Amino acid sequence: MSTARRIGGTRVSAIGLGAMPLSVEGRPDPERALATLHAALDAGVTLLDTADSYHWHAGETGHNELLIARALAERGPDRDSVLVATKGGRGRPGDGSWTVDGRPDHLRRACEGSLRRLGTETIGLYQLHKPDPEVPWAESVGTLRELAEEGKIRAAGISNVSVEQLDQARDILGDLLVSVQNQYSPAVRDSEPQLRRCAELGLAFLPWSPLGGISRSALDGPSGPAPSGTAFHRVAAEHGVSPQRVCLAWLLSRAPVVIPIPGASRPHSARDSAAAADLTLTSGQLARLNA
Repeated sequence: MSTARRIGGTRVSAIGLGAMPLSVEGRPDPERALATLHAALDAGVTLLDTADSYHWHAGETGHNELLIARALAERGPDRDSVLVATKGGRGRPGDGSWTVDGRPDHLRRACEGSLRRLGTETIGLYQLHKPDPEVPWAESVGTLRELAEEGKIRAAGISNVSVEQLDQARDILGDLLVSVQNQYSPAVRDSEPQLRRCAELGLAFLPWSPLGGISRSALDGPSGPAPSGTAFHRVAAEHGVSPQRVCLAWLLSRAPVVIPIPGASRPHSARDSAAAADLTLTSGQLARLNA
């Protein structure tokens, strides 16, 4: 399968990196976090997914963006080949909870803060993190169009949306809308309609939490570990690779627009995920995984 895909007019790696685990609860120390980012980039990853709300404690908004900016600065000219996709519209008070704020003035401030932290004049892909039930969807999405017209963002994305919201955003943004980021995994397939709509429109579909349903605990039954495991574990054994790698290769097979963004907090996890783009699954194996 192809080791590259497109987000709008930008060519990116078929597997991205969800950088959230490097900044939220249980995050690694800065040295390991940076090593994880460099491992992903060295393995050919050219899409880094972040958000201003990816942090742990109060008062450290943009922790993840600053981390990514530091890693890219250390790479010098190589940074130009990396698409940083950040998001605005959510917050973290520091007590473990998440808030939603889709007001135009908040989104504008959030974008400007992300620009400063990332050290760039234009954000390659700016995504609305989640619809705010207190704000008309058209107002939130319309702010993304204004930011693009002002040259602050190059392309727009939306996250955690229904098909109806996707279509409304498409009407407002037109070709500026290039991606949709919803939860999708072996365990959570509720966004199948959104995936199909993205495929029809040629929009990149970025599954978040793509490895849900294939954890080690999936092997455990009432009598202890089950040697056979899930279909993902069995196919992984046939290839001599991790179930996680099989899962990502399966996601890539769902549609040419799918670009998984698995999280990682260790260098070896980032490298293993990146290698999924080179894993070829047989039609029989895909049939078993689809079931």
